[in-house]
Amino acid sequence: MMQNVHLAPEADEDDLYSGYNDYNPTFDTEDLENDVAFQQAARTSYGRRPPGTARIPGTSASRPLGTGFGSKATLTSSMGRPMTGAMQDGVSRPMTAVHAAGYTKAAMRGSSFDPLGQARGPAPPLEMKNSDSSEEKIRQLEKKVNELVEESCIANSCGDLKLALEKAKEAGRKERVLVRQREQTAAPENINLDLTYSVLFNLASQYAANEMYVEALNTYQVIVKNKMFSNGGRLKVNMGNIYLKQRNYSKAIKFYRMALDQISSVHKETRIKIMQNIGVAFIKTGQYVDASSSFEHIMSISPNLKAGFNLILCYFAIGNAELMKKAFQKLIAIPLEVDYDDKYVSTNDDPHTNLLIEAIKNDSLRQIERERKSMAEEYIMTAAKLIAPVIETSFAVGYDWCVEVVKASHYVELANDLEINKATTYLRQQDFNQALETLKMFEKKDSRVKSAAATNLSFLYYLENELAQATNYADLAVNSDRYNPAALTNKGNTVFANGDYEKAAEFYKEALRNDSSCTEALYNLGVAYKKLNRIDEALDCFLKLHAILRNSAQVLHQIANIYEVMEDPSQAIGWFLQLISVVPSDPHLLSKLGRLYDNEGDKSQAFHYYYESYRYLPSNIEVIEWLGAYYIDTQFCEKAIEYFERAALILPTQVKWQLMVAGCYRRSGNYQKALEKYKVIHRKFPENVECLRFLVRLCTDMGLKEVQEYGTKLKKVEKLQELREQRIKSGRDGSARSRREGSAADSGSTKGERLSAKLKALPGTNEPYESSSNKEIDASYVDPLGPQAERPKTAARKRIEEDDFADEELGEDLLPE
Repeated sequence: MMQNVHLAPEADEDDLYSGYNDYNPTFDTEDLENDVAFQQAARTSYGRRPPGTARIPGTSASRPLGTGFGSKATLTSSMGRPMTGAMQDGVSRPMTAVHAAGYTKAAMRGSSFDPLGQARGPAPPLEMKNSDSSEEKIRQLEKKVNELVEESCIANSCGDLKLALEKAKEAGRKERVLVRQREQTAAPENINLDLTYSVLFNLASQYAANEMYVEALNTYQVIVKNKMFSNGGRLKVNMGNIYLKQRNYSKAIKFYRMALDQISSVHKETRIKIMQNIGVAFIKTGQYVDASSSFEHIMSISPNLKAGFNLILCYFAIGNAELMKKAFQKLIAIPLEVDYDDKYVSTNDDPHTNLLIEAIKNDSLRQIERERKSMAEEYIMTAAKLIAPVIETSFAVGYDWCVEVVKASHYVELANDLEINKATTYLRQQDFNQALETLKMFEKKDSRVKSAAATNLSFLYYLENELAQATNYADLAVNSDRYNPAALTNKGNTVFANGDYEKAAEFYKEALRNDSSCTEALYNLGVAYKKLNRIDEALDCFLKLHAILRNSAQVLHQIANIYEVMEDPSQAIGWFLQLISVVPSDPHLLSKLGRLYDNEGDKSQAFHYYYESYRYLPSNIEVIEWLGAYYIDTQFCEKAIEYFERAALILPTQVKWQLMVAGCYRRSGNYQKALEKYKVIHRKFPENVECLRFLVRLCTDMGLKEVQEYGTKLKKVEKLQELREQRIKSGRDGSARSRREGSAADSGSTKGERLSAKLKALPGTNEPYESSSNKEIDASYVDPLGPQAERPKTAARKRIEEDDFADEELGEDLLPE
């Protein structure tokens, strides 16, 4: 055996490329025709018999062993049998395949060696697919089902839930057809279970998205009960979510626990989320102790912000102050796992480094970090504001404890915000002195906190109408942080209150340049432009604000009011209608719409909105007057009486409304009630000329004896009115004469004294007339809403007064001689 093994000499030990040019006679195929042993084996069945390896446990192909000399010896098997293709006694043994690779009898007869069959010519063309075959139909149907599932998912992501459900249902129908065809043409085990699972799961998800919870639960049950779906039990989480939306919290907890049992501990994050859902469900049912147990387990395994905040809520509901403190400390200690702002600040002048920092400063990862940080700050601030009033004897001590804990953590910047919230809490408790003292503590701190505190102080003094202090703190806030939009807005407000609208607009513009989303500054800028009579610019500001705040009643009212000022009633009505959809029960807005429709001549719409305004506010005199006039115009005087009587109740000192009630009785033909009403008015207002004239007219028409009495009273009242008018006229003339002559004429002093004595004997123009004989006579009054000439008159009011004046003129002709 050792004769086939050659050891490499030491001299060639470093020659790595030796032996590659040596030639092994085994691979010599040129002299095979002259090889007697090979030809003998090729002609007999000896060279074609199968290898007898059944009794041999296993033989490996002989591998030539490279030696240092480059020769390659063939190793025999462990049973002593020569390997396939090995050299035996100088004769090469042929390959023991049924057919030799490329060797045929034709090759022995002189044909050329063509192992790849190139001499046979090109291959025949491929056969066309038979589209009518069952396999092809099944394949196409399966492809269509997958496409429908994808289209359903895409429609859901685009928000078209109805289309997504339709596609999911169609995919389910086609998938059932596919299953039936497979059962008919192939074995049942060839059914694509993954496709069935995806179709059912997508259908259940679309049912749940469309709030068809019963259908979604039934579809999930089909998946869960089918044992062929290995991971179907996890979908019990989805079923629990549906029960949670249906407020069936006991079943939701049951399915969450069943899903938790079927998920192994390897899937740690999934188990944590399910336990968090269980805790939320317990909170919904009011079982705070069980909920706190779930959240405590989460905080011990994998603490997160939501679980920590919910744990504080549970302890707050239970009322355990010590556990609240411990939970707050755990919440503060949760790592954020975000890079801080130092990473995004360049420390050298390398342009490549600066370019990289600029690229990552606002990328998606940086935005995620900001969102996570802001969420953590929101949770901490909310938890501190929640527990501060209850963990100590007073909320101030509780806030101080929270501030100290926050200062000891990596949320140091939140301590100042908590102090400002402490001042805000003082404001809610109407303890303004403590709030001011708390805010004034920030005057010596850094610029950002100082600016925030000064902004709040300026706002407080502005509300108290102390404009000087408000201006001082607004200046301090702006000087501390020129880029603080709230400080600039407050500064603009103080300037606006002093009447400098142009300068106020400049501050509002600067606030918008610093923060284009500052809606307060944009609104105030529009108001300033209105004050400056720059209507188009004001309208532009409010339209921009409307694009941001779609349902803001203030913005809609400003836009409608501007169109009203621009005398565009159609646009004003359109915007007021939008405003009505936001505040449908505003009586003043409804009356304004009624007035606009009345000016446009649309009486039916005007009546509708005036009546709606009257329903919400039945004490609006303008609305009552319009409705009464509307019924008089439409010849329904009986209905007008109701509104005028209400006006008389609201303003009992004004005789006008009671005269209107009596006038309605008279117009409707009920003269007896009209006469009684006029008598009542005369007893209350005995010097009212209109009432006496109507009494004289009615008594004359009805042939009553009181006509002479009322006629005499009418003459006396008219004479008193003439005396008053003469006194007023003489007083005016005397004052004018005294201004012309001065005090030089002493000769007429006695006459002047007598005249002044006479004037003093009569009441003044604004004083009620008092008779020396009857103290109850007091017909004159002062309208609390101002003189009639100063009040705007509607068309209906003018018609009523014109009708009464016409009746008065007729009444004068009926006076007795």
